[in-house]
Amino acid sequence: MFDTSNLFHVSSVLNRQSIAQHGLDWTRMGAARGIAGSRRPEVEGIFVCRGEETAEFFLQINNTGGPVDLWSVDGIDEGLLLANGNGFVYLPGRIPAARVRLVRSDVPPQLGF
Repeated sequence: MFDTSNLFHVSSVLNRQSIAQHGLDWTRMGAARGIAGSRRPEVEGIFVCRGEETAEFFLQINNTGGPVDLWSVDGIDEGLLLANGNGFVYLPGRIPAARVRLVRSDVPPQLGF
């Protein structure tokens, strides 16, 4: 049995249609910058947050240039998550659309963060 705790992912609203259709797929990055401002994937995988507190942190550091969405990611074995060396984790693979659900939309950038 594996632990399928609820995870979260933060992404630009510009990615909403692609995520709803294709799920989370780092090879489709390009419509908007990553949360930290990167223009290319930092890893071959999908960054996820464990819990709402960490998700709030990513909502605050939004460096995409616009509003973001918060997605719930369900049914992922946390034993598959890898550390990126900076205190964050990612799943080295794609996450199908059936495992993601939009839980907050159009969260504006946080001024002064």
